[in-house]
Formats: sequence, structure tokens, C-alpha cells
Amino acid sequence: MNGIQVVLILGVSIICLYYLIRFRKTLLDMAVVISLTGTAILFILLPDLTNRIAFVLGVGRGADLLYYICILLFSFALLKLYARIRRLENQFTELVREDALKNAKQPDGHQ
Repeated sequence: MNGIQVVLILGVSIICLYYLIRFRKTLLDMAVVISLTGTAILFILLPDLTNRIAFVLGVGRGADLLYYICILLFSFALLKLYARIRRLENQFTELVREDALKNAKQPDGHQ
């Protein structure tokens, strides 16, 4: 094992632990994070494995395959975040609307 592998494995492990400690605790979330961490560590320890998988899938190099997978994962994350922001905006709009109607007053001089 060379130096960069140690650094990458430590980095991936720290990110996994931080996520598990700080954020979601559902079983599905933990399973996904742990499986992604395990896959990352496997690819770090066996870099030729990514080349073999890439060859089977018709991609030139393992690094290119990982790049394409990252693009897909980041796109998915971006869409999830966008959907969450839109949902929060709609909830906030409804709360403000309800509060405005509840606290509405008649203008002065009108009966």
C-alpha cells in the first residue's frame, strides 16, 4: 500500500464516520453510506479492478468510468437538493400565507 492509498482511505473513512455521526441515522442511509465507502476503499486498494470493469462496460480507463459515475451521482444529488429547496419554499409560502390571513386587519375607515 502506498502513501496516496493511505491518505484516500483515511479521507473516505473520516467522511463516512462524520456522516454517520452527524446526519441521518436510518438503516437505509447507513447501508448506502457504508456500501459506498466500502466500494471506494475497494477501488482504492485495487485500482486495476476499475480498469477491468471499465473494459467490460466499453469505457477506455477506470478513471474515466469513475468520472462518469461521479457525474451521475452529483447530478442525482443536485436534483434531490433542488427538489428539497422547492418543497421548503412551498411550505414557507403556505406558512406566510396562513399567518397573513390569520393576522389580517380591516383598513381604517372601512366598515
